Order: sequence, then C-alpha cells, then structure tokens
Amino acid sequence: MEKIIEDILLYLTMWIQANVLTWSMVAQWLCAGSAFFLALIFWAGVTSRIKKWTDKHVSGDLANSALNALIHGGNLVLFIILAQICAAVFVGMDKNPQVLNALSYLAVAGIVIRLLTGLMTNRTLARWVTIMVWTIAALHIFGMLSPISKFLKGLSFSMGKGDTFTALGAIKGVLLAALFLQVASLTVQFVTKRIERNADLSPSLKVLTVKTVKIVLFTAAILFSMSSVGIDLTSLAIFSSALGVGIGFGLKTIISNYVAGVLLLMDNSIKPGDTIEVGSVFGVVHDMHGRYTSVLTRDGMEYLIPNELLITGEVVNWTYSDKNVRLKIPVGISYQSDIELALKLLEKVHEGVDRVLDDPHPASRLVGFGDSSVDLQLRIWIADAEKGVTNVRSEVLLNIWKLFHKHGIDFPFPQREILLKSDSALTVKIEKDSDK
Repeated sequence: MEKIIEDILLYLTMWIQANVLTWSMVAQWLCAGSAFFLALIFWAGVTSRIKKWTDKHVSGDLANSALNALIHGGNLVLFIILAQICAAVFVGMDKNPQVLNALSYLAVAGIVIRLLTGLMTNRTLARWVTIMVWTIAALHIFGMLSPISKFLKGLSFSMGKGDTFTALGAIKGVLLAALFLQVASLTVQFVTKRIERNADLSPSLKVLTVKTVKIVLFTAAILFSMSSVGIDLTSLAIFSSALGVGIGFGLKTIISNYVAGVLLLMDNSIKPGDTIEVGSVFGVVHDMHGRYTSVLTRDGMEYLIPNELLITGEVVNWTYSDKNVRLKIPVGISYQSDIELALKLLEKVHEGVDRVLDDPHPASRLVGFGDSSVDLQLRIWIADAEKGVTNVRSEVLLNIWKLFHKHGIDFPFPQREILLKSDSALTVKIEKDSDK
C-alpha cells in the first residue's frame, strides 16, 4: 500500500514539474494577472460614465437588468481580449497557451452566467444555471466535454414508430425548454408593461391581449424545445385530436368558462374596475381570468364567479356606459305634515354629503298615499358606486331625520281605528276597581 501511495505522489510531482512549474506557465500566469488588473482598473473608470448614460436614456426593468449585466461583465470581456493577445504571442513563440485559454473559457462562462442570471427573476433557476455553466466550462477545460457528449449521444431511446432521441438530445431539450420558457416569461413581462401603459386600449382588451401573448409565447417555447429534442410534432396531431375529443366531453364546463372569458374580454361588457351585481353579490370587478372573474365586495370578501354565469345569467353593470348612478330613497311623512315643505327640505338634505352629485341635482317626488303615510321619494346621483351605496343612504337619511324634526315634519307610524256597530255581537267588558 505504501508503495502505491509513493508511486502516485511521484507521478503527481513529476506532472506538476513538467506542466506547472515551468517558465512558460509562470509567464502565462503573470500575463493573465496583469491582463486582469488592467481590465479591472480600466473598466472601473468607464463604468460610472456608462451608468450615467443608461440612467438618462434607458428605461424599463428588463433593459436595465440587461445593461447592468453587460456593465458588470465588461471587465471580463476586456480581460479575454488582453488574454488572447498574450496567447497569440505565446503561439508565435511555439508555446501552448493553455493557462490563458483556460482562464478565457472561465471568463466566457462568467459573462454567460451574469447575462442569464441577471435577466432571471427565479433565483432557484438562476442558481442551477450557474452550476450548469461552470460544470460545462470545467469539463471543456479538462478535455472531458467531448467524451461525455459522445457517450450521451450513444444512449438512444425510441418513442413510437421510428421516433428516436438520444440522452444528449434530451438534456439539450430540457435546457432549451428552460431557456425558451425564461425568454418567453421575460418577453411577456415586457409586453405586459407596454400594453398597460397604452391609454388607447380598454381594460378588457388589455387583459385579452396579455393572455393571448402568454399563450402564444409559452406554446411556441414548448414546441421549439420538443422539436430540438427530435420529437416529430406531426406525430402529435392524432394524439392531440383524440385528446381534444376527450376534453370536449369531460371538461365541458371548464372549457365553456374559458370560452365565456374570452367573449367577455372581446365584447367589453364587463371589465376590471366595473361595479356589478350578480344575484346577491355586489362589488367591483377586481380581475378577470380565463375560467372565472373575481369580484371584491365592500365586506372584503372576494367572490370567484364562473365566466359562464356572467354570460348566461342576468348581470347588472352599474358602470357599463356611465359611472353616474341614481339612488331612490323612500320617505314617509304623516298626513298632518306640510308636504310642500317636506319636498323642499328633501332637496337640501344632500348638503354636507360629499359623494352626492350636484349635477344632476337631487329631486324629490310625491309618489303615493299610503295607509299611514304620505309617500315621498328622494332621488340622488353618485359617481362612485364601487365605494358602496348603503353608506350614502345612511348619511342622507340622517340628514332627513335632523331637518324634518327641526321643521316639524312628523314621521308616521302604523295606526288602526276600531269601529263597533250597535248590533254587533262583540261586547266590551269594562271592569272597575272596587273601592277599598
């Protein structure tokens, strides 16, 4: 055992002396160190100027992330240029610049990592990309990348009739799928911000456009990644048609909800921000999704209403064409009260209630004669039904109570008079207390 250890140590010593402790290696390390410090010093002076220019002329999170990645990797680009100039000198001297080439490969890997991870919002995915790039760079430097690639390429798998793909192709497909999906995600974010800033588009059209872009880009990313593995996409046509039939029968309700969601976004009948009433649900449309629409009520509860119900059922859209909404508040007064005075007072009760509009002006009407009261009605307008209507009614009714009591307008209560006929069989017995 000791003999084997001694032989290994002797081999390592001889290899280091022959490949590391040589004047050529020392010179390459000195050149690499000098190139690195020169690139670092030069780029430190340039970085501040580039950042000032980008702050003035570049806008957007995606563009800023890409430029920041380029700025932070600029010193590595300059190092690669200087290192390759030194490597050309060593080649001219019939020396192998393996140290300079290896460090250049590592610098390229660092640039790729900074570019990719700088654009990725998913930190876990960015960490895996970093490990993968460093691994590929290390295998390439030590000359192991080509043998491993040949080995993986020799491992083939069959899928269906005549469809074969290799382990190397599968790995490439997974990596490309991750790359394509990340690019699609970044593109969706960029397009979404552009669409949301466009004031010419309606809210529902914005939602429809964003969802369409998402579906198209992510579908294209998946198809491209499958094609890169070697899977024949035409072979999926029969399978997809059979799957479509199964989905049509088994997921009928879900599909109808998705179709209804698209129709709602296209016809613009309901859009985010609208105040709607569906059955007993009254609230503001918070968001619209493919399968359902979320409605946020004044109680803080969010109802997820299936889109099919909004298409087939009765929906009251309080703000469909105009945000102004009229509220009718019934008021009853006694028959002995001054009706004309009460009508005039009703048109003043909105004073002090900020949410009641002056134009159209509140109006009071005599609508009928009830059993115990004269029935009046106050009609007021508001422009923010999404903030609730009960609170406005409460403020107005409180003002009515104060004004009517101040001016002697009485509120009636139910009264009944009983008339006894002389020939009625009903007798009234009156008991008197006996004197004690």
